[in-house]
Amino acid sequence: MIYVSPLSRIEDTVRRVGAERLISLLSVGTEMVRPVAIQAENHLLMNMHDIAAPQDGMTLPGEAHVRQLLDFARAWDRSRPLAINCWAGVSRSTASAYIIAAAFDPSRDETELALLLRKLSPTATPNPRLIAVADQILGRNGRMVAAIAAIGRGADCFEGVPFGLEV
Repeated sequence: MIYVSPLSRIEDTVRRVGAERLISLLSVGTEMVRPVAIQAENHLLMNMHDIAAPQDGMTLPGEAHVRQLLDFARAWDRSRPLAINCWAGVSRSTASAYIIAAAFDPSRDETELALLLRKLSPTATPNPRLIAVADQILGRNGRMVAAIAAIGRGADCFEGVPFGLEV
């Protein structure tokens, strides 16, 4: 299972679900205290902003980020859950969960996976830049981009509610 959480609830989420690995996608300068249950070698901290197009002074999610995300996920033995967080648990983290689920099962229908993501998290608004880069890397020929665009923006919120996605 992959569990998605906002930063404010990651310690509790990791403890509650028994996660052993963690991916954090945060802007440079955002304070991140690694949960006690996660060893340093099992924590991937990636710095990027939650943007879809270049902006001065901000780090655009790119190919190197997605490849690092996929490499870290592929090293996961799946014996215990993987947790993913971003600031709000809405955009970068939901995109990452979707990307990993798609990568782990190349035959999985992109639209069905996007609809499942929406069902599990009414607030999910996966970062379109991460999705587009992953779509290209995974050879999905625009299907991931189209599927995420089809579910649209999630419900407005300050932060998402933690949820689990089976892979």
